[in-house]
Amino acid sequence: MLKFVFWLLAGINLLVLAIGQGYLGSFRSETREPARLKNQLQASKLTLLTQEQATAPAAPPATETAAAPAPPPSYACTEVGNFLLADGRRFEAQVAALDLGDRQSRRNVAGQEISSYMVYIPPQGSKEGADRKAGELKQLGVTNYFIMNEGSPLRWGISLGVFKSENSAQSQLASLNKQGVHSARIAPRYSTSKQMAYQFRDLDAATRTRLEKIKAQFPEQELRNCK
Repeated sequence: MLKFVFWLLAGINLLVLAIGQGYLGSFRSETREPARLKNQLQASKLTLLTQEQATAPAAPPATETAAAPAPPPSYACTEVGNFLLADGRRFEAQVAALDLGDRQSRRNVAGQEISSYMVYIPPQGSKEGADRKAGELKQLGVTNYFIMNEGSPLRWGISLGVFKSENSAQSQLASLNKQGVHSARIAPRYSTSKQMAYQFRDLDAATRTRLEKIKAQFPEQELRNCK
């Protein structure tokens, strides 16, 4: 009986020792320690890094690139003109407030301006036709006339007077109509003149708007891009 008890206790001790060492597993959900370490390492999934890869700085996280704002509009070169001398000086005085410095320049351009106004009868086609018309004028009491010859673009027309202002020419035409002359006309006469055009470079939108307001005071002038 004592031997049986002895061997029973010895067997129980061996069983407790085996359980404590994890040889018989565990009644809890964890696995034995050697297996748990093996699962944690997962050697087949490990990747060895080179020295360059190990020391390279980590790439910054990707961020969404915001669209750059569109640059404000710019006007490379704007030209205003062509001015006669008097109007050009007035325009210069007002543009000075823009303080453009060397971004502003002036250039001279050849042009024409009205120098006078002529009252005339259109060309009659030949010297004989002009002489006949001159005879009609004499009969109406008009004696102040001049037949234009080969040197005139109105060859074989008849000049009835040249006037400095359009109003004076209109008064002469009205007087001739009262005398019975109804074929007379008024035409401006031109002469070559020096005119001025102004150029402005690298204007922003606000400055361009200010320039347009100044130009509006000179409605006969053109605002355009430089050629």
